Amino acid sequence: MIHPSDGRLYAALIGDLVGSRENPGRAGIQRDLDRVLEQVNDKYSSSIASRFTITLGDEFQGLMHPGAPILSVIHEIEEALHPQKIRFGIGIGEMTTAIHEDRALGADGPAYHRAREAVTWLKDNARRKESAKSDIRLSGEGIESVTGQLANSLLTLMAAVKDSWTDRQREVIWTMMRSGGTQSQAAAELGITQPSVYKNLDRGNYYAYEAAFLALEKLLMNLGAFYV
Repeated sequence: MIHPSDGRLYAALIGDLVGSRENPGRAGIQRDLDRVLEQVNDKYSSSIASRFTITLGDEFQGLMHPGAPILSVIHEIEEALHPQKIRFGIGIGEMTTAIHEDRALGADGPAYHRAREAVTWLKDNARRKESAKSDIRLSGEGIESVTGQLANSLLTLMAAVKDSWTDRQREVIWTMMRSGGTQSQAAAELGITQPSVYKNLDRGNYYAYEAAFLALEKLLMNLGAFYV
């Protein structure tokens, strides 16, 4: 089904697989990407305006309704494809053409333009020597507001925390995020002790990361907040 543009704000998400064309395991990455996009499309169907679709060999995109849990979607894709690095551009804006529900192709508007700008910014920033590296970027007409600048700064800090994780810390932290349970439950799932879970969470700054993640998730559910 195709809906006409309605003047609402949407969140377009473009993902760019970093260096995937040179990866000898590219075919496996493509299969994993196909699988996780199908899972995301089904799990978050009520929040998705256009289903996530692979657009190029190393890119994919989708369009999300206001109120969508954007960071949760990003996290699930990121976890499924790890250790493949991904840049995520989030564009906030309207759509000027009809929207295809079954695929994120053939539609156009400021939301997609802004998402593309965000991905381009991340690519350029990765080449700069004296800059803080990030893997997620927001772009939109209202993103230059203080709220938008704070959101992008927080995303950069979150990227720095993620980059500091050891493999074990990442495993424990992602288990906590995925299950939403207690340290004891995570310990049982991983087959380790609760003190070991706590040690990895503490050294990985999990609770600071979780607080930032939840605050940004809530903010992104209210796209209009960037236009005040």
